[in-house]
Amino acid sequence: MGINLDHLTFPVVQISLDVTSIDEALETAALAVDAGVDWLEAGTPLLLAEGLSAVKALRARFPDHPIVADLKTMDGGYLEAEMMARAGANLVVVMGRAHEATIRRVVDAAREYGLKVMGDNLAAEDRVGCARWLQSLGVDFVIHHIGYDERRMVSGLSPLHELEAVVDAVSIPVQAVGGLSIQQAISCPAHGAPLVVLGAPLVIHADEFRVSGNDVGAALREICAAIRRTPLRQPGGVRTK
Repeated sequence: MGINLDHLTFPVVQISLDVTSIDEALETAALAVDAGVDWLEAGTPLLLAEGLSAVKALRARFPDHPIVADLKTMDGGYLEAEMMARAGANLVVVMGRAHEATIRRVVDAAREYGLKVMGDNLAAEDRVGCARWLQSLGVDFVIHHIGYDERRMVSGLSPLHELEAVVDAVSIPVQAVGGLSIQQAISCPAHGAPLVVLGAPLVIHADEFRVSGNDVGAALREICAAIRRTPLRQPGGVRTK
């Protein structure tokens, strides 16, 4: 495929396509790519609605952009990763609450098919410990994640609260996910998280998964530029460009 994720330039900006049709996904992805977004995520709602066809459509339309398949794998690790790879994905997501065997099998498939693995600490009782454990099992990136339903049940939750602790606990890149405002997303590199994902409520409405208004492209362009101007905090608190 010609996409090499071994030597990344940070920060990386990712768009989460949490829509429910391929047409919406392609429309939003086109705006995002034009605005300077680096990675395209086939979000969980999109994969549930359209299946592997969504990944294939994104790959066909955007052959040079890495595609994240956010299937949130909990079991059947090898098969699910293999299916996503064959459809054209470059990165897959496995849950930290999955069995160790599942995580290892996702990593096995990734090594065979040239994928990268993102390990998600959603709903872990100890999110910092989960991040360490995921790295020990061979994932390439950690997603520090506060879930949509969890945020609606417990007000005030934010992935920023433990983000620096997670960053300092591992030696692989971290991404913060879960209800971040635009300014909070822009600040993620300053907390040490060089993978910045944009989604609800930035380009998706906070309370429903649908594309927002007509200035998404202009807004994304400004956000991408601001993210790239943010100094990256290194483990231990040092900030560098």
